[in-house]
Amino acid sequence: MASSVDWWDVKYEEIFEQEIRGLTRRRESDPACTVTDLEGVLRHLYHMDGADWTGRGELQDITMAATIAAYEYMIAQWKAEK
Repeated sequence: MASSVDWWDVKYEEIFEQEIRGLTRRRESDPACTVTDLEGVLRHLYHMDGADWTGRGELQDITMAATIAAYEYMIAQWKAEK
């Protein structure tokens, strides 16, 4: 049982780090990108997460959770810089 939980953690961290890298690159290369833009995407992600009435499955749930966490983290970091 522990090995199945381990893959969840590994996949979550993998997706989280991938999203952080992508958001960092976007922020650095797109001067038009703002915190408001990221907040808009995050609202959309919350909506998609709440609309899971068909059941995405474990892997997609992990992916969604890690993606949302990455956006929340980046928004908080960006706001802390101001």
